[in-house]
Amino acid sequence: MGPYHERQVKELCLLHALNNVFQSSEAFTQADLDAICYRLNPSTWLNPHKSWLGLGNYDVNVLAAALHTRACDLVWWDKRRQPDTIVTERVLGFILNTPSSLRLGWLPLPVQRRHWVALKELQGEEGGFYNLDSKAREAVRIGGRAEFLEFVRGELEGKEKELFLVVSSEVQEDASWRTDSP
Repeated sequence: MGPYHERQVKELCLLHALNNVFQSSEAFTQADLDAICYRLNPSTWLNPHKSWLGLGNYDVNVLAAALHTRACDLVWWDKRRQPDTIVTERVLGFILNTPSSLRLGWLPLPVQRRHWVALKELQGEEGGFYNLDSKAREAVRIGGRAEFLEFVRGELEGKEKELFLVVSSEVQEDASWRTDSP
């Protein structure tokens, strides 16, 4: 059957990334993320945590707050560290933030946006690490741990890309998501 994979709608890539990490269409809704935006900033006019057009484009504060509602935390990955120090078994999922050009149909606009991409390890028959980019037609199997770490290294060579680890609050507290000391 393969992994759960939501496709891109509007600018809801953060919503799709969260649902892809939690492997459920019911993990979060647009209404959930909008409510978080208004808790973070009660302004109903120009909320800085999302697109003023109401299309999504949520920021990292919304991501962190959404995860807290699930007893999870967000760990920003320091690109100066080696990815092989990540204890992948202790990580619920990975979220990559990448630059993305805005397009009007086929015409690229000179505006740079941010795009959220879920990466997830699955067990069982379909096991391995998957790229669950909502802009892709389907989930793409990356491979095992070695291939995944090589994929992450390659992605993080881009200056504008950031990696976040989604972990339980307990794992964040005891730092068991990494093999090295602080």
